[in-house]
Amino acid sequence: MPKCVYCGKQYDLHKGLTLVMKDGSINYLCSSKCRKNMLMKRRKVRWISKKIKNKKD
Repeated sequence: MPKCVYCGKQYDLHKGLTLVMKDGSINYLCSSKCRKNMLMKRRKVRWISKKIKNKKD
């Protein structure tokens, strides 16, 4: 199962988006929400910090 590079969520391979960059690296994204926020270079988004906080507990 791939892991989203933006929010860290694991998802099924047939869902989501796989980006292959010019340097050959592969980025997996679980949703268009993650893709749009990554392209806008947002990192401090409230819904991501809640997921990270819940993982630590």
